[in-house]
Amino acid sequence: IRNFGLPGQEPGAAGPVPMTLHGAISTGPKGNRVYFGYGTNQGGILQIVDREKLLNGPKEPTPENLLYPQVSRFDMMPNNGAHTVFPLLGVDMPEYAKAKDGSPRDFIVITDEAIQKECLEGRQQVWFVDITTETRPMGVSNWTVKEASGNYCTRGGRYGSHSSNEAVTSVYHKRIMFFTWFNAGLRALDVRDPYNPKEIAYYIPAMNKNTVVLETPATQRGKVNATAASDRMAIQSNNVDVDDRGYIYVVDRANSGMHILQLTGSARAIANWPKK
Repeated sequence: IRNFGLPGQEPGAAGPVPMTLHGAISTGPKGNRVYFGYGTNQGGILQIVDREKLLNGPKEPTPENLLYPQVSRFDMMPNNGAHTVFPLLGVDMPEYAKAKDGSPRDFIVITDEAIQKECLEGRQQVWFVDITTETRPMGVSNWTVKEASGNYCTRGGRYGSHSSNEAVTSVYHKRIMFFTWFNAGLRALDVRDPYNPKEIAYYIPAMNKNTVVLETPATQRGKVNATAASDRMAIQSNNVDVDDRGYIYVVDRANSGMHILQLTGSARAIANWPKK
């Protein structure tokens, strides 16, 4: 057990304090990596850490000891966060198979969290970072729901990404990922080529008798010039995960409950269904 974070977060540190850790995903002893995401809607940082050094290295929270297990760090733009940092490792890239070190490649999928309503913050979306050369992470693509496709900024509630699925199942892994987008519902992306992610399906649940107006977090009130749209009721798809049967589970932040979904049509054909 130890205290760990970024330099600047240790006791007695001076100067600006980095955003706090939100999510961490470990590959376990075999992979020997932990991926940390700091910040949610601003000041985002992806940190790649050596698991063995983290667990067994020097524990005193000094700047030097905090950097000891770090493999690399990727700083995002000031107005974007790193709510979820999901590893897509060993992705076969047929287009680059003949290029030097072209395939397979390793990626981290970073999902920001939208917090302000009415688009009164940086656009929170999904980012694909190539970490094949671990010490030199490089952003290679991004994806967002087009606002005009549903007039989401004035629809009520939050609009923007929140999280991705984190369960790893052979049905979807390295083929399809799912992302919640608050009032734009659930989005499914074909991630077989992380340089060119493509939307293949979406689902926006209907509001019901349990849906409520999502409150603005106390830390955000009064910071922006909100209008009447901020008080409109809207679906707020918040978290998503999947299971080995291919079912997709989406829960709503505005009290609308849980939705259990499955893919249909051409999107379903991309998944890796067990042979019968």
